[in-house]
Amino acid sequence: MKNTTLCYLYRNDEVLLLHRIKKEHDLNEGMWIGIGGHFEENESPEECALREVKEETGLTMTEFRYRGVVTFVSDRYEGEYMHLFTATKTEGELNRDCDEGVLQWVKKEVFSTLPQWEGDKIFLKLLDEDAPFFSLKLEYEGNDLKKAVLNGKLF
Repeated sequence: MKNTTLCYLYRNDEVLLLHRIKKEHDLNEGMWIGIGGHFEENESPEECALREVKEETGLTMTEFRYRGVVTFVSDRYEGEYMHLFTATKTEGELNRDCDEGVLQWVKKEVFSTLPQWEGDKIFLKLLDEDAPFFSLKLEYEGNDLKKAVLNGKLF
């Protein structure tokens, strides 16, 4: 199982999203997701989140929270532990030239209408509800969500 981070950066009533349209053979192709990536050797979740956000956006998170762990299981892709973060303050200038997709500030109410994974809708709802730290397991067959388990209970 690989370890990754995913960060949602908020600014007033907007969230910074990455529209995944540039990278070849991208399992997230066409989706609108947060900012993140793979752990480097010896990194903590927080260190990975800070590095990935800086590399992909040019921004430095100055106020952020570790919100939960999402375990992805798939019949197509390697398993993944995704460490989920939100940030409410950043410093720096947004670098609009990201090699994985197009960065865009999107109104929160518009975000739910954009293409995203079915399981993402579950953890995004938990983030919106300011749920306490959580563990969410998502099981996919192909692109279809088959099972979701929140804090050890079938969702």
